[in-house]
Amino acid sequence: MRSKRSAHWWRPDSMTTEKKQIHGVKKESRREKIFRGLGVSPGIVIGPAYVVERGAVSVPEYMIPFARVTAELARFSQAVNKSIEQLNALKERVHNQKGGASEDLEGLLDAHMRMLTGSRLIRGVDARITEHRINAEAAVQAVTTEFMDQYSAIADSYLADRIHDIQDVGNRLIRNLNKVHVQSFTNLPRGSIIVADDITPADTALMEPKRIGGIVSGLGGAQSHTAIMARSLGLPASLAVAGIVSAASTGTTLILDGSEGRVIVDPTEEVIAQYAELRMQYRKERRQLYRQRKLSATTRDGIDITLQANVELPLELEAAKANGAQGIGLLRTEFMFMNRETLPDEDEQYETLAAFVTGMEGRPVTIRTLDIGGDKVSLVLKRYLESQNLSEAMEGVNPALGLRAIRLGLKCRPLLDTQLAAILRVAALGPVRILLPMIMSVPEVRQVRAAINQAYNKIDACAPPRLPPLGAMIEVPAAALIGDALAQEVDFFSIGTNDLTQYALAIDRGNEQVADLYDPTHPAVLRLIELAVKAAQKAGIDVNICGEMAGDERCVPYLLSLGIRDLSMSAASLSRVKRCIRALDETACGQVARASRNVSSAPYIKT
Repeated sequence: MRSKRSAHWWRPDSMTTEKKQIHGVKKESRREKIFRGLGVSPGIVIGPAYVVERGAVSVPEYMIPFARVTAELARFSQAVNKSIEQLNALKERVHNQKGGASEDLEGLLDAHMRMLTGSRLIRGVDARITEHRINAEAAVQAVTTEFMDQYSAIADSYLADRIHDIQDVGNRLIRNLNKVHVQSFTNLPRGSIIVADDITPADTALMEPKRIGGIVSGLGGAQSHTAIMARSLGLPASLAVAGIVSAASTGTTLILDGSEGRVIVDPTEEVIAQYAELRMQYRKERRQLYRQRKLSATTRDGIDITLQANVELPLELEAAKANGAQGIGLLRTEFMFMNRETLPDEDEQYETLAAFVTGMEGRPVTIRTLDIGGDKVSLVLKRYLESQNLSEAMEGVNPALGLRAIRLGLKCRPLLDTQLAAILRVAALGPVRILLPMIMSVPEVRQVRAAINQAYNKIDACAPPRLPPLGAMIEVPAAALIGDALAQEVDFFSIGTNDLTQYALAIDRGNEQVADLYDPTHPAVLRLIELAVKAAQKAGIDVNICGEMAGDERCVPYLLSLGIRDLSMSAASLSRVKRCIRALDETACGQVARASRNVSSAPYIKT
């Protein structure tokens, strides 16, 4: 028991207190109702609910005579123009607001406007009116439903969240065709919590961040625009809260815990007092973490640790820098292939990646090549693979074990070659590293090396003075087991603990029936990590952790005990991990490491 206490002495006291208080919340009140959703933006807020009552968008459907087709097309065109005017007005309103989220929100509104200008959506509605001779409202609903069904058929969380954008644009068109006005968020009581079935980017543009306390929605995901904007605005938010709209009414007191995703409707005075205390602790903790953002991540005995950020979208760049990231340890490039009709060419990829490299102002950026496949598929890429007769090979019986990541790149060389050329050109702008996903053999690395050399020779004048370092993701057990051989072929290892855990334990963490068995601290996973680290150290190459373990304060002492000195995580985790590191020393890390090796089943460091 003594060693057990020493393994956890470094845990933040405020976190322990918070858990005790939450678990101690009494539920004796008959009027109090507790809901759980997806916590997407941290923070605790207590305030009055403002329920957005939209109701169903009325969509009449009727046939029109041939003589009225031209007039109906004109009516639809007027609705399109009106929608663009509204979005432009929202952009102007956002532009005049102060705060770091304005640029992000302008980009989201631009995405909606692109759907209204010469897009497949507009062309599809025009064709539906002309060919089927139905009214514009019915045509809009039919086309948007068709697009949404196409996106829903693909098991990809990013595309699933884009469905809401299509629905939002379609609803705006229908409202303008029916001349229905949108509900406003002005003149709300300060600290109001917006409650709605869905919150759109346009809704967010109507909000005054200083007046709004938080957001609760019945729909949405962690990658949805609502989640992104809530984090950018610093508003606590809980999404996918089933039944919340019918349970709350405007003026009802709510407690929103955006970290846990918990929403309490009409809480008791005792519960309000408990959460007021938690809110005070949270705010105090945030102030403390903010003050140390410029401090070094150095242990008590003087060991310097590099803390970098994992970045998935351009919107996250500023958050990474604001939280003190010393670089981007993992830049996922899949976003460049999502929600579009054509594949990005070399110049477009170069311009997008250049924004990250120049934006980091000399700090290193590790760019992972395209990791699409399995549960991540874009419509444009799917069409491309169909043209190459590879769609079935990619989907297969088990897509997670099929043609994906670097396997797909080597099978479809134009995809890989184009991206490598763009990355090499970007490497002339600042320190860049290339990271290869799902590597499992030495020949794969050698093939990519050859492709890099070919691309380097082709770009000529745009080439950097030297080739950037090449690294391998250690995320399948095979890679960890042959780490000694792979270490002779690459310049660094990046251990992706998320997939490594999934493949080592044969656990689909997206499957709710077995998700509780997903455990990155399982002894088998820890041994695979140790194998990879030792292979890297023996070969004298760098090694970092870029999976969720890097951002887990419980796991940091163990990782440091292995000799790992580079951790990459979500920007939101940087300050907490830094605080943890600054409280550690070699003795404490060694205690955790020894304890974790002495177990035969459940890992010690998780208790």
